[in-house]
Amino acid sequence: MSAPTLKKAADREATAQRLLRSSLEHSYEPNLDIDWEAPLVDGLYGMPAHRVSLYGTELWDQLTEEQRITLSVHEVCSIARIGLWFEIILMQMLLRYAYDRDPRSQHIQYALTEIADECRHSIMFAKMTERYGVPDYKPRWHAQQSGRLFKTVAAGPAMFAATLVAEEITDQLQREGMKDDTVQPLTRMVSKIHVTEEARHVRYAREELARLIPRTNAAERELARWLTAIAGYRIATNLIHPDVYHSVGLDPKVARKVAMANPHHQDTVRWTARKLVPFLREQGMIGGPSEALWRRAHLV
Repeated sequence: MSAPTLKKAADREATAQRLLRSSLEHSYEPNLDIDWEAPLVDGLYGMPAHRVSLYGTELWDQLTEEQRITLSVHEVCSIARIGLWFEIILMQMLLRYAYDRDPRSQHIQYALTEIADECRHSIMFAKMTERYGVPDYKPRWHAQQSGRLFKTVAAGPAMFAATLVAEEITDQLQREGMKDDTVQPLTRMVSKIHVTEEARHVRYAREELARLIPRTNAAERELARWLTAIAGYRIATNLIHPDVYHSVGLDPKVARKVAMANPHHQDTVRWTARKLVPFLREQGMIGGPSEALWRRAHLV
């Protein structure tokens, strides 16, 4: 093994050690750390009003304050459901990743720790949706089938880049929402837990992606770009399930069309990716023909 390779392996282990230590010191147990029986607070939103998909449109202006609050609750649960969906995909990919690697390494022990974190997060998102009393806004059929394929074939750069897409988009929304006193305490606490623990997951994925890219050839990078672009497109375009609009008496087809054409909503989607996109560009994971999918999803 060459000296640079040895250094990269040592750096990987040092990062994993720090992340494992942080996991011991700064982790939550949502079943215990969230008061699931606490009453919801009248007049508070499920997420910041200006992040609701219809905000700034004529349809939004036609809604009563109560309807706006209701829609915000349904939308935050829809976003959480997409997060849950991808966390289940990520857990499967991480298990595959760890399957034939040395479990004595700190790097793989952290991968297993992240799986445990994601399992708790998935349960937390499910319980939040249950507590708010909204339907299960699971991804639509095409997204579900894409997910089945992605979790089976994605490896290497595509696996870590797509992980960053899912984690950093939700992270930006939650970092803002957890500090907003117009938002329900339940959403804010769920967001705080997720942001705290996902910061470690983002660090792990970013550093591993940066290590892997120099070892790939042009064909491998192009495949990884396409897989990442497809994952990003599916995540971004499925954040808001069309059926959320039923909650306020709107036609889902009409309301979704308005939301997708809403410049404010498009700006919000780009805002969620404002830290992600420069990093992926730097790593060569955005560019070429597949960038069209990023643009269609309003991520760039």
